[in-house]
Amino acid sequence: MNKFDAYTDRVVDFADKVGGAVKDHIPDHAMRWIETGAAIGAVKTGSRVARTFVKRNPAIAVAAVAGAGLLWYAARRRAKRIQAEEGETIDGESRRVASIRHG
Repeated sequence: MNKFDAYTDRVVDFADKVGGAVKDHIPDHAMRWIETGAAIGAVKTGSRVARTFVKRNPAIAVAAVAGAGLLWYAARRRAKRIQAEEGETIDGESRRVASIRHG
C-alpha cells in the first residue's frame, strides 16, 4: 500500500465521521427534506439521461417500450388465467340464453 492509498482511506474515514455527526445533529424533519431533495435530484438526472438516450437511440427505445408492453400483457393474461383456474370470475360480458325443450 502506498501513501496515496493511506490518504484515501483517511479521507474516507473522516468523511464518514463528519457525515455521521451531521446526520445525528440534524432534526428528523430536516432529514426528510434532504431525502426528498435527493430523490427529486435523482429523478431529474434520470429523466435527463433517458431523454439523451432516446434521442441518440430511438430504435432501441421503441423496442424497449414494446417489450415492456408485451411483458405487461403476458402478466395480465397469466393473472386472469390463474383467477379462472381458482374459480373466480373473469371480467367480461354475459347474456342470458333461453333454454329450449325438445320432446
